[in-house]
Amino acid sequence: MDTTVRCSLQLLLSVFLLSFTSHHHVSARLRKNIQTSISESAAASRDFVTFFYPQTLDHFNYKPESYTTFNQRYAINFKHWSGPNTSAPILVFFGAEENIDDDIRSIGFLTDNASQFKALLLYIEHRYYGKSVPFGSSKEALKNASSLGYFNSAQALADYAAVIMHVQKNYSAKSSPVIVIGGSYGGLLASWFRLKYPHIALGALASSAPILYFDDSVPLAGFYSIITKDFKETSESCYKTISESWAEIEKVASKPNGLSLLSQKFMTCNPLKKSSELKDYLDSLYTEAAQFDYPPTYRVSLVCGGVNGAPEGTDILGRIFAGVVAYLGERSCYDLNLFNDLTDETSLAWAWQTCSEIVIRIGHDRDSMFPAAPFNLDSYIKDCKSLFGVLPQPEWVTTYYGGHDLKLILRRFASNIIFSNGLRDPYSSGGVLENISDSIVAISTTNGSHCLDLHQEKPSDPRWLVMQRKTEVEIIQGWISKYHDDLQLKDPKYIV
Repeated sequence: MDTTVRCSLQLLLSVFLLSFTSHHHVSARLRKNIQTSISESAAASRDFVTFFYPQTLDHFNYKPESYTTFNQRYAINFKHWSGPNTSAPILVFFGAEENIDDDIRSIGFLTDNASQFKALLLYIEHRYYGKSVPFGSSKEALKNASSLGYFNSAQALADYAAVIMHVQKNYSAKSSPVIVIGGSYGGLLASWFRLKYPHIALGALASSAPILYFDDSVPLAGFYSIITKDFKETSESCYKTISESWAEIEKVASKPNGLSLLSQKFMTCNPLKKSSELKDYLDSLYTEAAQFDYPPTYRVSLVCGGVNGAPEGTDILGRIFAGVVAYLGERSCYDLNLFNDLTDETSLAWAWQTCSEIVIRIGHDRDSMFPAAPFNLDSYIKDCKSLFGVLPQPEWVTTYYGGHDLKLILRRFASNIIFSNGLRDPYSSGGVLENISDSIVAISTTNGSHCLDLHQEKPSDPRWLVMQRKTEVEIIQGWISKYHDDLQLKDPKYIV
C-alpha cells in the first residue's frame, strides 16, 4: 500500500469527545497513517543535519519563568544550497503535531525542488512534540494545565520565527527569502505565519489547510458530505451497505449477548462495552480511507472492494467486516482504540490543542452515509473541562488570526499564500478553493486527497498531480524573482 505523508491531517477520534448518541467531534491530527511505515528515500534523510536551539518557553510574558528555555529540534539540508550571501531561498517545513523524523524521510516537495532553487532546507519541530518538549520530558510537559499553558499555536509561530532568524544569522543568509511550507495543521501554521511574520516569510504554501473551519461560513456537515460522496462515487452498493449497517449494529447490540456477538463478528481485541465503540471505529476507518484516497491504491476502493467482494449470501455486518479486513489486512484481532488512543503522548498533546484553541466543529447530518450526529459545543466544552480542567476558546483563532469573512480579510491585507487542496479530501470542505487575489491563490485538484502535493515525486504520479506541483513551484519562483528584483534595486551587489 502507498505511503502516507506525515503532513496529513489525521483524525483523532477521541473516546472522551466522541459519541454517536450525543455529539460528534473530529479533531485534525497530523501523524503517520496507521497502516503504513515510512518507506521513502532513506538517502534523503542522510542529507540532513540535526541541531537544537535553546528556545524561550514563553515569548509573550516577562515573568522570570518565561525566560526558561528548552531544546527545540531542527534539521538542515545543505546539499543543494548555493552558499552564504547568495540570496538563495530557504525552504522551511513546519512540523506539526508529531516528531520531525518521519517528515524528514517523507516530505518530498522540498527535497525534490531544492536543486532548482539552490535552496537551504530547514525542518523545525513543533514545541511539545518529538524531542522538543519543555520541562525535561513529555510526562512533565503534559502533566497538567499549568505545564500545558505554554502550548499553543502563537508560541509555536514565535518559536519558528526565532529558529529561522537564528539560522539566517548563523549561516550569513539574512538576504535569503524564506518560503514556509506545511500540511494540515502545519498548513494552518504556514498561512498564519505569513500573516503574522511577513517580514520573515516571503510566502507560504499551505497544503490541505482547513482554515475556514474557524469562520462562520463552512457547513458543519461538509466534512462527512465529502466522505459520503467519495464512497458513493466509488461504489453505490458499498455506500448503501455502509448506510444500512449502523441500524444493523444497533439491532444486534439490542439482543441478549448482542455486544458479545458484535465483538465476535468484528474480532475485536477487547469485548465491546457499548455499540458506539464499534461505530466510532468504523467511522474513523472510512474517514481515513477517504482522506488518504491516494493513487494508485485508492483506499476507498480498497474498502469497497472488500465490502462488495464478500461471498454471496454474506450479511450486512459480514460485508462491513470484509471491508475492514481488506483495508487493515488480516489480523489476529482488531483494536478498536487504533484511531483514538489517549495513552499515546502525541495524541494527548493534540487533544490539549483541540481542547484549547484548535476547535474544529464537524458533525454528521442526515444526508450522509453516517447516522445523524450534529456537533454539540456544550458537550465538547464539558468533556474538555473534565479532561484538562480548562474551557476551550472556540473564538480565539478568528480573533487572533482573522475570521468572520476571512476571504475578504485576506483580500484586504494578505499576499503570497498558496492554498492547495484535493477535493476528495474531506478537510477540503474547510479549505480555500478559489483565488482570493492575484497572490492569494487556490490550487485544487478534483481527484486529489489530503496533502498529496507534498508527497515525494513518483514516476506513477498522475498528470494532474504533476501539474499541481509544477504550478506551485512556478508561483514560488515568481515570488522569489520579484524579491531578487527588489533586493538588487536596494543593493546591486546581491546576485543569485
